[in-house]
Amino acid sequence: MATVISKADPAYDEAFLAGASVAFGVFDGVHEGHRFIIGEAANTAREEGAMSAVITFDIDPDEMFAPDRLKKLMANEARIAKLAELDVDAVVVLPFSREFAAQSPEDFLNACFGGGVPRHIHIGSDFHFGRKAAGNVESLRAWGAARGMEVHGHELLAEGGVPVTATRIRHLLGEGKVREADELLGRAWALSGTVRPGRGEGRDFGFATANLEVAPIMLAIGEGVYACYAVVDGQRYKAAVNVGVPATFADASTANIEVHLLDFDRDIYGDAIEVEFVEWLRPMRVFDSLDELIATVQGNIAWVRENL
Repeated sequence: MATVISKADPAYDEAFLAGASVAFGVFDGVHEGHRFIIGEAANTAREEGAMSAVITFDIDPDEMFAPDRLKKLMANEARIAKLAELDVDAVVVLPFSREFAAQSPEDFLNACFGGGVPRHIHIGSDFHFGRKAAGNVESLRAWGAARGMEVHGHELLAEGGVPVTATRIRHLLGEGKVREADELLGRAWALSGTVRPGRGEGRDFGFATANLEVAPIMLAIGEGVYACYAVVDGQRYKAAVNVGVPATFADASTANIEVHLLDFDRDIYGDAIEVEFVEWLRPMRVFDSLDELIATVQGNIAWVRENL
C-alpha cells in the first residue's frame, strides 16, 4: 500500500519527489489506461532504483470548471485510495484551486514541484496544464530539460481500436453498457451512498429496497434496472438495482437508486453501502398495473439470483 501524502500538509518536504519516477494526472476511475501509465512510471523507478509516485489533485478540476457536465467515475477519496493500492511507493495529493489553475504553465509546474523535480515524469499524450490549459507535453519537455527531468508522453492505451479514457467509460455507463465499461475499468464500476427511508411500497410488494440518494455528479450510470452486487459491512450480496426515479411512483419518490438485496433482512438505515454494477436488465417504464410491476420486478430478481 502506497503512502498518501498531501502537499498541503505543513510537514510536506518540497524535495520529496527529487529524483523520483512519477505519473501525473487526475486519474478519475483509475482505469486500464491510467494503470498503464502508472505502471510505466513504476517500471522506470525499478530500473533506476528510484522512488515511484503518483501525483494527482485532491479534486477533479472539472468539479470546479464544468460541474454541470461532469459525471465522476469515483469519489475523490475512493480515487486516491485506489491509486494507493497500485504498485507505487507514494501518492502525492496536490490541493487544487482556481488560483492554482490560473497560473502560467511554468508557474504551475514550479508550484507543483518546488525544489523536488522528479527524474522522470510519465503522462498521457493529451496532458494539459496551467492557465487555459496552455501547457502541453512539449512545453513540459522544455521545462523538464532545463531541470534534468525526462518527460515520457504516452499514447493512450486502446481497446478495440479506440483509446481508453474516462470520457469513453462515462459514455458507456450512460448508455447502460456496464459490461463494456467494466472491461475498460478492469473491475465493476461502483457507487456508494447512505441508506435513506423510502416510500415503503417495495416491502408491501415483497421486495424491500435500500434507498440511496446519490448526488447527480456521481451518477454516471444511465437510468434502468441492473444486476449488481451490494457490499454491506464488507459482505457482498446479489442485488437488483433500479437507477432513476421509478415512473410509476415519480410523484412520491426522492431516491434515485433503489437496491433490493437478495436474502437480506436487516435494518440498515443510515448505513453506507457500495453497489457494483454488472449487467443492464431493462429500461425504466410505466406499468399498466401493480400486478405487472410486481411480476416484472420478481422476474428481474430471479434473473439476478440465477445468473450472478
